[in-house]
Amino acid sequence: MADLLPLRRNRDFVLLQTGQALSTVGSEASGVAYTLLVLALTHSPAKAGLTGFARLIPWVLFALPAGVVVDRWNRKHVMIVSDVVRVVALASLGVVAAMGRLSFAQIPIVAFVEGSMLVFFNIAEIGAVRSVVPTPQLQRAFATEQARLSSVYLAGPPLGGFLFGVGRSLPFLVDAVSYAFSTGTLLAMRTPFQEEREEIDTRKLRAQIAEGFAWLWRHTFLRTCALLFVGTNFAFGALELTLIVAARRQGLHSAAIGGLLAVWGALSLAGSVAAPRFHKLLSMRTILVGSSWLALTIAAYLVEPNVFVLVAGTAPFVFFNPTVNAMIIGYRVAIVPDRLQGRVNSVARSLALLGLPLGPVVAGLLLGSFSARTTVTFLLAGFVVLAVVTTASRSIRTAPSFVEVTEGAGS
Repeated sequence: MADLLPLRRNRDFVLLQTGQALSTVGSEASGVAYTLLVLALTHSPAKAGLTGFARLIPWVLFALPAGVVVDRWNRKHVMIVSDVVRVVALASLGVVAAMGRLSFAQIPIVAFVEGSMLVFFNIAEIGAVRSVVPTPQLQRAFATEQARLSSVYLAGPPLGGFLFGVGRSLPFLVDAVSYAFSTGTLLAMRTPFQEEREEIDTRKLRAQIAEGFAWLWRHTFLRTCALLFVGTNFAFGALELTLIVAARRQGLHSAAIGGLLAVWGALSLAGSVAAPRFHKLLSMRTILVGSSWLALTIAAYLVEPNVFVLVAGTAPFVFFNPTVNAMIIGYRVAIVPDRLQGRVNSVARSLALLGLPLGPVVAGLLLGSFSARTTVTFLLAGFVVLAVVTTASRSIRTAPSFVEVTEGAGS
């Protein structure tokens, strides 16, 4: 470990992170601008929702096939093509908007194209990180990614609103430039993004996806973590809607609600920065079990049903969550064979994302029939179940240390 080059001096990792930082800011900015543009053009919240759906549905449609693609083909080429397609799509939308010839149909189409390319890029990027970062540094690398994402989620939406206020086309043109910059950083990277392939897998798509699913399912620790992530993502989705509705019922204005959500972003950023230290000090089991019990602090809201108490009650969990994410993703990327990186990670990502859209749906139904306090009671019960399952899980109790994993990967 002492001989390893620090990540800040790893040229290709810095290029990758720099390119992705700028392109993700652009993506988050245009994400807000899509909604604003549709509302300005049609005054229809339903059409704005349809556009948001078009941007997210590619994860459901293409995540598993994308895993096959990035395992079969050159990952760097897949990422570059994804960026170039997004440059063309976003630039075309920006130009048409600037010319005043925009129709509603063009907006969800571009959103769908951008979302689809994100799926292929994101799955390929995971394998790229493994290629440019030594195995012992993978957890720190993914903690850096978590910090980058947290920073972007803080900066991107306000930037999108500001740019849209200057000119409707501006957020999309800026996003197109950000993807062009990402393409440039990828072209400047020297490290191959995958090991040499002796032969191309010509089996049917279903068989190749099944191989990735079977590998993940046979590994009991990763399987358990993937299923736990479903519950965690469900809770995050439910908590966000619960916070917004509870704040509205408490009389807070939109700016104040945005500020409360920004607190979560700031906590996540701080947790990402602290994650490498936690990885050194704590075992994998301690991190997982500790994180699950930290979530129970939302019980404070039951004692004092105030949204500021709810934010404070979720603070330990939100702060510690990046440590869990970076640890599990780093572990998975370290242990999965290179030829299966795309498929296994796409299966894990697909499973984890199952809970995210369901959280707001369930929370919305509960909030429509009960108070926010009762809704949080249901969520607390779910967190208790997750904590008990995590603590009792044999695969988590016997989880190896990351040092053992990296030594095994190198042998």
